Amino acid sequence: MSHDSFFAVTDWLFGIPALLAIGLYLFGVYRSDRQQRLRRWPRIRIVWWVSGVIISASALVGPLAVLSHENFTWHMAGHLLVGMLGPLLLALGAPVTLLLRALPVRRARQVSRLLRSRLAGFYIHPITASVLNIGGLWLLYTTGLFEAMHHHLWLHVLIHVHVFAAGYLFTVSMLAIDPVSRRFSYAYRTIVFILVLAGHGILSKFLYAYPPDGVPIEEARAGAILMYYGGDAVDLVMIVLLFRGWYLSAAPVRHQVLT
Repeated sequence: MSHDSFFAVTDWLFGIPALLAIGLYLFGVYRSDRQQRLRRWPRIRIVWWVSGVIISASALVGPLAVLSHENFTWHMAGHLLVGMLGPLLLALGAPVTLLLRALPVRRARQVSRLLRSRLAGFYIHPITASVLNIGGLWLLYTTGLFEAMHHHLWLHVLIHVHVFAAGYLFTVSMLAIDPVSRRFSYAYRTIVFILVLAGHGILSKFLYAYPPDGVPIEEARAGAILMYYGGDAVDLVMIVLLFRGWYLSAAPVRHQVLT
């Protein structure tokens, strides 16, 4: 497949779902706001969702997608957008909560049962989500997968879908903004988060010293630095949100102690 054909296909494969994601979310907001028993859906969540879709899609469609295919530093910029920042913004949009509000009661109950299923609980578990997230990155950059994805369209699509989905599952498992099958304690999530931070930091340092096959040393070092500091910036936002939730959840306990 030619270079132009490769990106023509990926533009369609990633661009259409992005447009659908925005359209369906806005339709859900319309359905939710029509129900008088519910408060209006927070407009800031619309901003988060639309921003998350645009940021995620920008790494997969258009100029950045082409640059990331040719240069490791740009590739890493795309990784931060599609695997970290985009999923964080999408999680802040609380799409599952909106879905439950917009659906008829019977359908909403069916979705709730699905969310409480053993399979959903397995994937949303902080450890499972962390292994899929950071483990997938180690597998991508320390094997021949990184080089192979540049030559096989199906592998290129599959890896990017995995990076996005794993990043979203990890974010949701840490922040638990939407309803989940089991809400783990903040202490437990914090410990898992610290381990993931360590794994991400070690991987970026490993890439600085040992670039993936076919990547020039200077590109690898610039990309590794971007991965290290850019990842820390997104993780810092997640830490603030996680600790804010922890603080607010302890408010009733503090009130009881003081009274």
